[in-house]
Amino acid sequence: MTEISSPISSIPTSVLITGGTGSFGKTMMRDLLAAGVEEVRIFSRDEEKQDALRNETRDPRIKFYIGDIRDRDSVDRVMKGVSCAFHAAALKQVPSCEFFPLEAVKTNVLGSENVIRSAIAAGVKSLVCLSTDKAVFPVNAMGISKAMMEKSAQAAAREIGVGATTKISCVRYGNVMYSRGSAIPLFIKQIKSGKPITVTEPTMTRFLMPLRDSVALVRYAFDNANQGDLFIKKAPASTIIDLVDAIKELFEATDTPTEIIGWRHAEKLYETLASAQELANSDDMGDYYRIRMDNRDLNYKAYFSEGQEETATFDDYHSHNTQRLSVPEVKDLLLTLPEVRAELEQASAGNS
Repeated sequence: MTEISSPISSIPTSVLITGGTGSFGKTMMRDLLAAGVEEVRIFSRDEEKQDALRNETRDPRIKFYIGDIRDRDSVDRVMKGVSCAFHAAALKQVPSCEFFPLEAVKTNVLGSENVIRSAIAAGVKSLVCLSTDKAVFPVNAMGISKAMMEKSAQAAAREIGVGATTKISCVRYGNVMYSRGSAIPLFIKQIKSGKPITVTEPTMTRFLMPLRDSVALVRYAFDNANQGDLFIKKAPASTIIDLVDAIKELFEATDTPTEIIGWRHAEKLYETLASAQELANSDDMGDYYRIRMDNRDLNYKAYFSEGQEETATFDDYHSHNTQRLSVPEVKDLLLTLPEVRAELEQASAGNS
């Protein structure tokens, strides 16, 4: 079971989670129910995952809707009567988006536009759209499509204005630890099966964020966003090889070989959460950055200035210059994950 974070400060009546059967969606669902939300709507196209979640939870407050964000009619049906929505549905795998880029466009760009416009039409009070560090200086189709989602959200926010019924915001975060399809469960599976651990490039750095922190970030955006805001959470990072070494030590598998397989399609050496230009237009909120929407219109002459001199005082915020965790620190962070603790208990029981 994933740990539940503290309840959101303001409790909506009915909440929609697109992509609600994913790792984030299920954790957010439990968080909302613990906060006392009367109804949580789970919207996705995978009936098998919905059925599994339905049987696992058996909670009448959870309502399941089959549909696809690519289909505006199905989005409109689930959006009706919702007080707030969290948009998590997306194509997230970098290699699959590289081979099928138009599918990424259909889901991450056009599908997100359906969610945004449907939320506005339905009078939803707050829509929080989930993005990724790969949207900053994107080099792959997944990152490009998520960058376009951010631009679509901010364009809609700029269009409807500050006084609109619907408040639109985005959050941006890096790799969620132990999420489906991520490196940590793969490395653990390889260790348990006696196979070499496959690493693309050992010196790559990646932000390390537990799932509970991604939910806290979304909750923070819901509670604190102004129209068009984008929030990021400050996060530590690790090299891939230090992450591997930490997992090996935890599972007492230091003799497990590491196989370098080379970079996957369109991977980056490090990931960037915010550019210097964005940070020049941001507020430091302690654990978070609020990046304010650029609310200029197309009449640039009215906003003419000598330029943003303060931009030069900022660096991009990326996984090479954030707090770098040592192997012991990565181990400590891994041990906060209930999934890793469960894997360790299972491994210990198997060896006894």
